[in-house]
Parts: sequence; structure tokens; C-alpha cells
Amino acid sequence: MKLRKGDNVQIITGKDKGKRGKILQVDRRSGRILVEGANVFKKHQRPKKQGEKGETITISRPLNASNTMLVCRSCGEPTRVGYRVDGDAKIRYCKKCKAVL
Repeated sequence: MKLRKGDNVQIITGKDKGKRGKILQVDRRSGRILVEGANVFKKHQRPKKQGEKGETITISRPLNASNTMLVCRSCGEPTRVGYRVDGDAKIRYCKKCKAVL
């Protein structure tokens, strides 16, 4: 998976198509990512103590990483990610403007 925590991504399919957000969590095993402010659902929560009321909270659920594209820092557009070896380091770069991510 070419996405990392802290990257800015744009959602390309689904109900939140076109939204941009920051990656909060990456699950490499299942190939899912948690994007800030995207794929938001309401969850009903039971009262924890007696006399307290239940509440409705909004939570972000993980979505498949293939439904997002990385947003380049320099050109600001969603792009594919490439790798090149620079000495001993493996560097990610933007396929559109060739800038280092």
C-alpha cells in the first residue's frame, strides 16, 4: 500500500466522492484507511450510568484504500504514486509533476 498516516487523500468513489481529508489510520492487513471527515455514520450509544441518557454520536468508519487517491503537495491534484531509488532510500513521487512526496 502506497498510502501512509498523515497523507492527504481525495475520495474517488462512493457517497463522499470528491471530499478530501487526512489519513488518521492505516490497516495494511485489510487494505483499509480511516480518513478524517469521510465515511461518517451515526451510532446510537446506550447510557453508561443510571439516570444518564443515551446519545447519538458520529463516527468515521474505515474505507478501502483503492477508493482514494493521494493529493500531491506541490501540484495539489489527486495523483498516482511512483517509487524511485535514490542512493539507499526509496522515495515516493508524484506521477503527474514528478515532485517528491
